[in-house]
Amino acid sequence: MPEMYTTSMGKRLLTLVLLLDGKRILLGMKKRGFGAGRWNGFGGKLELGESIDAAARREVAEEAGVIVGELTEVGVLTFSFDGQEEVFEVHVFTATSWEGTPSESSEMRPEWFALDAIPYNTMWLDDPYWLPLVLKGKSVHGTFHFKDQQHLVSHHVEVE
Repeated sequence: MPEMYTTSMGKRLLTLVLLLDGKRILLGMKKRGFGAGRWNGFGGKLELGESIDAAARREVAEEAGVIVGELTEVGVLTFSFDGQEEVFEVHVFTATSWEGTPSESSEMRPEWFALDAIPYNTMWLDDPYWLPLVLKGKSVHGTFHFKDQQHLVSHHVEVE
C-alpha cells in the first residue's frame, strides 16, 4: 500500500470529486472501509509526493472507471472526530466532462441521481450543509466535528 501524505500540522489531505451532467450527479455507494454504506462523491487520500489534482484524478479513475476532464475546485472541508488528533482536509472538485462510462469498482458502486432527488438520508451528515450550495455554483469552506461516523456535533459553512 502506498504511503499516505499528511501535512506537518496533523492534517490528512484528501480529495472529493462530484461528477455532474447538468441535471444529475454521480455518487458512489461506498462498499468497504471508512464510510461504508453511504453515498458519496469519489476521492480519497493523497499518496506521498502526489498533487491534490493528481490524487483527485487517480481516485475517480480507480473508484468510478472514468478519466475526468477539467476539475473545478469548489471548496475545502475540514473534518475532525472525537478522540482523533488528525483532522481531514478535503479538497472538493466538480467535473462536467470525462472519458468512459462509470463502472463499479471494488470500493464504489456508482449511480446517477437527479439533482432534486439526492439521497441525503444515506450520505454523510455534513452533506446537506454544503452540497446544495456547491450545486448552486457556490464555493464553500466548511468545518465539521463528529463524535463518531453517526453523530455530527458541530458545523460551520462559509460561502465564498
